[in-house]
Amino acid sequence: MTAASTRAKPLALITGAARANSIAAGIVPRLVAEGWDVVTSDLQGADYGCDLSTRTGPAELVDAVIRDHGAISALILSHAHGVESGILDTTAESFDMHVAVNARASLLLIAEFARRVPESGGAIVALTSDHTTGNLPYGASKGALDRIVISAARELGPLGISANVLNPGPIDTGWMDEGVRTALAAQQPGGRLGLPTDIADVVAFLVSPQGRWISGQLLHADGAFSARY
Repeated sequence: MTAASTRAKPLALITGAARANSIAAGIVPRLVAEGWDVVTSDLQGADYGCDLSTRTGPAELVDAVIRDHGAISALILSHAHGVESGILDTTAESFDMHVAVNARASLLLIAEFARRVPESGGAIVALTSDHTTGNLPYGASKGALDRIVISAARELGPLGISANVLNPGPIDTGWMDEGVRTALAAQQPGGRLGLPTDIADVVAFLVSPQGRWISGQLLHADGAFSARY
């Protein structure tokens, strides 16, 4: 990577990119093809290891990336903590962990990104979910994420920052068994499940100069899966 003073390419930071079949991992080559330099973070297995459940982890991550690579022009939040439970079996500790990782860490990452965004501005894209019943703490924390990012679009717009939440619908990143895969594919009007590359194309547009007029939106890029509601 080049230093900030000589950087020829914009820099994107993508969280939650450790697994090879994740949405985040699918975004990386798409942005590289569009002329971005990309750094990734996760608990382990990425360019930067970072525990986003801590109060200091988000700031430490942004500090390290800027120190090593220069200013960040795009922040793509794809990290998540998810343990399935409902109202009667969600513990306080589990709920707090979901909020810490999915909502609080995102808020702190966005704030640190905004404080040091380049003069040309930047873009934020956060991956979200519609999950509620049976996956309550995950869904509730993602709902908080939605409000944080939409608020960022208004508050940080004067800094030249766009901010959007992207709901990809069901993407097979290794969590589906064959029964789930078949059932969900049958609910897709196009007859197939979405792929990480489908979401990568949308993210690449949203962080591009051409896409940054779109801001403050919760977008469904799910092949019309959500149109059934």
